[in-house]
Amino acid sequence: MFYLTKTPGILKALYKSCVWNVTPPGKAVYLTFDDGPHPEATPFILEQLAKYDAQGTFFCIGKNVVAYPTIYQQILEAGHATGNHTHNHLNGWKTSTDKYIGNILEARKYIDSPLFRPPYGRITPFQIKQLKRTVPGTKIIMWDVLSADFDQDINGEACVQNVVFKTQPGSIIVFHDSTKAWDRLSYALPRVLEFCKKNGYEMKKLAYL
Repeated sequence: MFYLTKTPGILKALYKSCVWNVTPPGKAVYLTFDDGPHPEATPFILEQLAKYDAQGTFFCIGKNVVAYPTIYQQILEAGHATGNHTHNHLNGWKTSTDKYIGNILEARKYIDSPLFRPPYGRITPFQIKQLKRTVPGTKIIMWDVLSADFDQDINGEACVQNVVFKTQPGSIIVFHDSTKAWDRLSYALPRVLEFCKKNGYEMKKLAYL
């Protein structure tokens, strides 16, 4: 599988209406988690974030919020931000615009947030335009550092290195609270949190962009 663990500038320029990184005051990074809530991974993440006094942003799939409403509520009660990740984890490049926007609106019934992240990072320019027209105030959040914890051909240490060597102030970093990523996430996240703490990074949520 081909993917880039550091987003190139040309891609950011092509999709400049999306948020790829943040220019914050001070030294901050933004940990994000896709595809939950998940009955095992999400509580683990919440525990680790609390341990390191870190905030995160959880881009949730609507059907998973329906399946695990208590865990979703725990995310909110812990003070973290949430975002919309469609209702059924749709690939925008393979989905008609009407169906794609409809799926996002379905997820909005359960996820009250102006933040949206397209699954796989795949969304067309027309879908972006239609989404912002349909839901004014939507902020489309991408990333500039990918842990690659979804990749079952690498180990947890590789995920740690992907983050450690590519993170800089303002980085938006992606992990996944999913069954597929669990083995690598459970190894990498505590080590990344420790790295951020030791290097003076404040770990913030994206709610106030």
